[in-house]
Amino acid sequence: MATVKLNRRAALLAAAATLAGGRAVAQSDTGGWPNRSVRVIVPYPAGGTADVAARLFFAAVSARLGQPFVIENRSGATGTIGAAAAVQAAPDGYTVLYDATGLSVTPALFQRLPYDPMRDLVPVFRALTVPQLVLVHPSSPAKDIAGLIRLAKETAQGLDTGSAGNGSMQHLVLERFARAAGVKLNHVPYRGGAPALNDLIARQIQLYFGNVNVSTTFVRDGALRALAHTGRGRLAALPELPPLSETLPGFETYEWNGVFLPKGTPQPIVDALSAALNAVVTDPVLAEKLRAADLEAGPNSPAEFTRFFRDQSTFWQGFVREAGIRLE
Repeated sequence: MATVKLNRRAALLAAAATLAGGRAVAQSDTGGWPNRSVRVIVPYPAGGTADVAARLFFAAVSARLGQPFVIENRSGATGTIGAAAAVQAAPDGYTVLYDATGLSVTPALFQRLPYDPMRDLVPVFRALTVPQLVLVHPSSPAKDIAGLIRLAKETAQGLDTGSAGNGSMQHLVLERFARAAGVKLNHVPYRGGAPALNDLIARQIQLYFGNVNVSTTFVRDGALRALAHTGRGRLAALPELPPLSETLPGFETYEWNGVFLPKGTPQPIVDALSAALNAVVTDPVLAEKLRAADLEAGPNSPAEFTRFFRDQSTFWQGFVREAGIRLE
């Protein structure tokens, strides 16, 4: 299982956030926020990683702040429908966006996106960072990444590689891997990761980059073979698995989730929500639930998440334009 990373600096940050949150409410800097229910838009279907994680986080936040934080799934158009709804909401703290990696990618995928994530949203908290597993069927001759690259180069027609859909993180990672390894991969888009995993198990495709929290069970059960992961170091969930960067230096990719507010939200509300999230992420009850779902999380500030989001946006939008990936 993945571990919740808590070091001395993180613990101090969490303690400071907790104090800041209490002080903001006591001094009424937030105008009494929250004094009614808060809508949390998740722009993806129920049951996926973002939805599951959002429910875990905001159940804990609800208990801490004494008001319901209600999850609203508004999926479609690679997450842009839900994100647009959040951008258009009143900046009063009563609409929160819980989004994922796609938010940093969509400006390069769509020519006429009705919002600019960096301009129109305020990053509050990076909730999760989830690497992918490089997955093949157990019958595959590829036993490691070097073997996978050899297999791909020996397969004239290329390896059929699934993704969770056009423009998804799995699509981007396979395109990046193909370029880094100098191999041909045939993109096979699915409507979500579950059908792609099912077809890999059924040997209808030959390769898939699956999020660790979703895919680990299949690896442990022997239904799939993991060759590497796209993070750094070793995973608590699969400690024997090497990072992909050991074979392809510098190759590191993650699916991430984060919390945003509409631009113009008063800073005391931004600070109060950040404080609440930093407090609950260190709580042993939530930490155990995250570990049980093979999810990694830890304290961070709005400034840290803003830098991370900017870096992710710069990298992936540049890659998408260079690779010529478009959805319209």
